[in-house]
Amino acid sequence: MKLIDVTNSYARLVSKQLENTDANYVKVYSLGKTLVVHSIADTHIEVVIVNKTREVKDFEVDHVLNVILSRGIDSSDLDIIRSKGLVEISMLVPVKKKTVV
Repeated sequence: MKLIDVTNSYARLVSKQLENTDANYVKVYSLGKTLVVHSIADTHIEVVIVNKTREVKDFEVDHVLNVILSRGIDSSDLDIIRSKGLVEISMLVPVKKKTVV
């Protein structure tokens, strides 16, 4: 199973996401008939997994988490919402403290 970067094929989706949300990074991946949208903002990371023809499988969620969010993220830090054909995963990014010099 391989995530294929298809961001260029979804230029309109990416531009709308960047215009209408606080995201500053958006990538779109294909996992067969399953679409994965990964966005990063200053305060949070979002991953949305969508399949219009069937439920998203647990192994697909696990694979996406391992590939995209492989930076030592603890599963207790994730907020996972499941709906019909949709999984939304979000995580707060720790705020970096500014030092005054």
